[in-house]
Amino acid sequence: MKMSNEQPVHVAAAQHDERVPKKQIREGLLIFTLAAIQFTHMMDFVIMMPLGPQLMRVFNISPSEFGFLVSAYTFSAAVAGFLSALFIDRFDRKHAMLGLYLGFTLGTLACALAPGYTLLLVARVVAGAFGGVLGALILAVIGDAIPEKRRGAATGKVMAAFSVASIAGIPVGLYLASISSWHAPFYLLAGLSFLILAASFKLLPPMRGHLTNAVKQNPFLVLKEILQKRNLQWGMALMVTLTMSGFLVVPFISPYMVANVGFSEQELSFIYLFGGIATVFTSQWAGRLADKHGKQKVFAISAVLSLVPILLITNLPPVPHYLALVVTTIFFIFFGARFVPAMALITSSVEPKLRGSFMSINSSVQQLSAGVAAFVSGLIVQEAADGRLQHFNWDGILACVITLIAVWVVRYLKAVG
Repeated sequence: MKMSNEQPVHVAAAQHDERVPKKQIREGLLIFTLAAIQFTHMMDFVIMMPLGPQLMRVFNISPSEFGFLVSAYTFSAAVAGFLSALFIDRFDRKHAMLGLYLGFTLGTLACALAPGYTLLLVARVVAGAFGGVLGALILAVIGDAIPEKRRGAATGKVMAAFSVASIAGIPVGLYLASISSWHAPFYLLAGLSFLILAASFKLLPPMRGHLTNAVKQNPFLVLKEILQKRNLQWGMALMVTLTMSGFLVVPFISPYMVANVGFSEQELSFIYLFGGIATVFTSQWAGRLADKHGKQKVFAISAVLSLVPILLITNLPPVPHYLALVVTTIFFIFFGARFVPAMALITSSVEPKLRGSFMSINSSVQQLSAGVAAFVSGLIVQEAADGRLQHFNWDGILACVITLIAVWVVRYLKAVG
């Protein structure tokens, strides 16, 4: 009788260990792998913006058509993120990550092969469908695997992939585009993504902890539960305001620097090089400060300070390049400094059983907000007869107003898990 009483406990423990393989998760290696995936995802997304002047010239398109090219990626990611929220929490995080990354890699290859504007637009839709969900899943994995007290620092390290993309990826991509064509950066990115995909298959551990004690529910009821939670509503409101305030400005920094400030297309890489070098450190500092002093406090301070570079960069006249680079670098520093604590707080605002679904919905909200902001920015900014861009300062004023709304919203968002 003693054996029969102990055996079920042993079997249950073994099953629990199989579903929650905590011993297999090495925090440092996991963060490094996620950062590598995030690097390619971010480079794919941001490379479109510095390529803006060349794409507008090669395709002979207007600022609004370029804005739509940027928005196509984000609108596609928004739809895909919403649909994935219905089932993403049913899978091992590793399997979901590898499947999404494969689709993203193929979509990026399609961008490289696109012969013209229309097919590039279609390829961006495909890449966005997988890339947007991929970004959400990376944050869900951080929330599942990293304790809350270290989550800000971990988020900062993974978000620093944007900085690395700015330091290495974007300058190299722009250089290749200048000596070859706009196709070259996407070929480079597709090849690198295939290599990281193969490595991730070996390096990513099984991640099924969120499935432990999970009760199968109608996915639409799960969606309803997420949308009705007040804390998660504040989380999505923060994402909307944070994203819109950034993407009213970011897509047209490169075209504005070329048309109004006097940069050449080849010199644009210095903007991202210096901005990336600075933020690779400051993003991690922001994460550690958020863990130490509170995520709401660090976000609010960073957001208020970001108003100055937003207004400067959208009103910049022709100035010496070194002054322009100081302004753009400060802009990227505070853009990253406010993003890290915000994402760490949003990741912590939902319990593990709903985290994957919520982060997918939140990604949809983020991508939809970015698409709307980029599209609106394209409508506001106009090209004058002499080629200069007008009304970019209107984007800056609107971005500042929305930033202040974000500072108000973050006061109501609480960490729960």
